[in-house]
Amino acid sequence: MPKTKSNGIEIEYDCFGNNDAEAVLLISGLGTQMIRWSETFCQILAEQGYRVIRFDNRDTGLSTHFNSASMPDLAAIADAVSRGEAPNVPYTLFDMAKDAAGLLDALKIKRAHVVGRSMGGMIAQLLASEHAERVLSLVSIMSSTGNRDLPQASPAVMAAMTSPAPHPLEDQQGYLAHCVAFSQVIAGRGYPFDESAQRDQALAEVKRAYNPSGFWRHIAAIAATGDLRSRLAKISAPTLVLHGSDDPLVSPEAGKDTAANIKGAELLIVEGMGHDFPTSLFGFVAGVIADNTRRMFNLGNRPDVTSPFVAEFV
Repeated sequence: MPKTKSNGIEIEYDCFGNNDAEAVLLISGLGTQMIRWSETFCQILAEQGYRVIRFDNRDTGLSTHFNSASMPDLAAIADAVSRGEAPNVPYTLFDMAKDAAGLLDALKIKRAHVVGRSMGGMIAQLLASEHAERVLSLVSIMSSTGNRDLPQASPAVMAAMTSPAPHPLEDQQGYLAHCVAFSQVIAGRGYPFDESAQRDQALAEVKRAYNPSGFWRHIAAIAATGDLRSRLAKISAPTLVLHGSDDPLVSPEAGKDTAANIKGAELLIVEGMGHDFPTSLFGFVAGVIADNTRRMFNLGNRPDVTSPFVAEFV
């Protein structure tokens, strides 16, 4: 996979489809590598007629790591933010949005359709608000505005996400079991949980790159960035907000809050989907992303919108 300079760092990326087609930029979530956007999904989306680009965010995968920075003090960051002060962090989501814009520069892409999942959705929102001239359309998946009044994940879910995992070089089976257990905690009830696929995903990621401290710096970046709602009012790109009805990590209320703060945004709640991306939804999600690029929110133009996947479309 190729690598390029962007915003003063190196970004690892990959492309699918015709290089002359309109670009769709996929932004990954908290601590996850670009291969979480699977090749299968990328190919399905590319077959809709797009050049699909996925990349490793800073501090993940094969992009630049910031391991020389000290581990973030999350309590101190929260305290600084509550006082309206700039916390001491190596970077924020604003920097990560600049990384994405810089990648488009490096690839000589003036404007792209932007899709982000989880933390990547927040980065995508900032890209659309702070670099509006670069964004043709926006899809924010299982993400949030950073509004601190929104429902928070339960202590059990947070413990599953933040509890230390065994080191994969010392206890690979224990590490993989830890990853699979967390994936099951955040999965939705509407789709069978594929333990083997989740295990294979975790193994592929840890073989590709292992940077656990990047996860904590991503959390610090989210905390330091704070509430995005005032920024979202500036977004003019056609926007789709997609969220699972069963998301136990980022409440569906966060998706509703995102849509409410972006003028003209459409909200799509997917029944039975959690904070995950089941393979059975790949075709459906690729389809609604394509529809958003054309702003074709017309039930007659998308027959499968009435499928049992959809709980709410407003």
